[in-house]
Amino acid sequence: MVNALKLHRTEILVLVVLFLAYFLLRLPNLTLQPVFADEAIYVRWAQVMRAEPTMRFLPLSDGKTPLFMWTMIPFLKIFNDPLFAGRFLSVISGFATLLGVYLLGRKFFGVQTGLWAALLVVTTPFMVFFDRMALVDSMLAAFSVWALFLSLLLIKYPRLDLAMFLGYLLGGGLLTKTPGFFNVLALPASLAVFNWNKEGREQRILKIFGLWVVAAAITFTMYNLLRLGPGFLSLSARNQDYIFSPLDLVGRPLDPFIPHLNDLADWFPKLLTIPVIGAVVLGIIFTFVQRNRYAAVVLLWGLLPLLVELALLRTFTARYILFSIPPLLCIAGWGIACLTTKIRVKKVILIPVLLAVFSPVALYFNFLILTNPAKAALPIGERAGYLEAWTAGYGFPEIAQYLINESKKGMVVVGTEGSFGTLPDGLQIYLDKHSHMSGNQVVVIGGTATVSAQVWESAQKHPTFFVANKSRFSKFTKGLELIKEYPKAQDNKGQEDAILFFRVLPGKGIF
Repeated sequence: MVNALKLHRTEILVLVVLFLAYFLLRLPNLTLQPVFADEAIYVRWAQVMRAEPTMRFLPLSDGKTPLFMWTMIPFLKIFNDPLFAGRFLSVISGFATLLGVYLLGRKFFGVQTGLWAALLVVTTPFMVFFDRMALVDSMLAAFSVWALFLSLLLIKYPRLDLAMFLGYLLGGGLLTKTPGFFNVLALPASLAVFNWNKEGREQRILKIFGLWVVAAAITFTMYNLLRLGPGFLSLSARNQDYIFSPLDLVGRPLDPFIPHLNDLADWFPKLLTIPVIGAVVLGIIFTFVQRNRYAAVVLLWGLLPLLVELALLRTFTARYILFSIPPLLCIAGWGIACLTTKIRVKKVILIPVLLAVFSPVALYFNFLILTNPAKAALPIGERAGYLEAWTAGYGFPEIAQYLINESKKGMVVVGTEGSFGTLPDGLQIYLDKHSHMSGNQVVVIGGTATVSAQVWESAQKHPTFFVANKSRFSKFTKGLELIKEYPKAQDNKGQEDAILFFRVLPGKGIF
């Protein structure tokens, strides 16, 4: 044991530094960025599922799988801030991705590849940004990279225990998000690393097929647990809202592909950074030059879902391809490791030079994400969704605390201009604990972009408030008193939306 530690002392030291750097780039100011619409929904679902066991399959009603919300429930018991709890789960998921990428690179390409790939996972803005959000995509990325690792390991060591673990990982991916099916579809690609020249080829290939059957049985048994929920059929129904069918693309096969390719051209330079893109290209070149079958499988595992999503997705956002990024970072790490063997320069000089090439742009971006997200050079669509538009919720903790303080005098009613998403869910997540306490309540009434008759009626009996997005709220003349305006980040035209917090005065408002 002592000899092993001495032998791998440098590797262990580098890993410790990388692990510390990982958490230093994820945990500080974790709730600084405003709550996003989907984050609000997922956290709210987890709260409802925690409070009411019969609602444990609630996400199925909207065509979503529930594992992320199930896993969030224990964190809601530990942390007082529900948004922090959800985002902390993503931080843990991202750490699992880091371990998976390191082990994948180390086992099949060498220690240098494992460490370089791990460094890229730690610092690449694509990973940092989404590991700090309470979204399912970080968890899916973790399951995907571990499924890739186990699938290659199973070919090398065809054992029942590995097949079972692979089944659990594939099933976990499916229970996290339906694109986890890509991991199942990519599984046969691992046969590329099978040793066809070794004796007993037929018996060994049959054994692997048998182990795949075991893995598939576990995977789909886990997935079919969702049939226990009343909304199982909604999974396939909602897929039509996100994916073009082949018939939809007859006569225009490149219609979604080219626009989505333009999106990638915006995302990759900013979220992957140019040096990392160069390392990925370098890794791809070495894959073909050296005819490395392991690298080919890893590359395919990353590119297959990416290409399918480019061709078929109706709505395309950066987080949808997050689970394709870790395999590409592994290829990038391998490209860097191969480059270091080709350059005849002492490592004590070469490594600092490479760090100086890959780190500054990413670290500056990450610094802005941690301190002032509005100044970060996010892609246009991501900046709008997460910081500027109605999907970004500002000021909700403060508004919730104000309402809780008001409720100490008696029941309080608050209306919102939305009924699902940022409003009212982004506000309700901060009112959840108070709503379960005895005594006076804060009643939330979801609605539209006008103050409903129900809210006006409540104002005659109880202190009543209204929360709305400035850009979506109709102009008012009387009946509402503005308590506070929470401005959002400015868009590229210099325009600024805001969250408006009103007191609804007794009487009738005119709109």
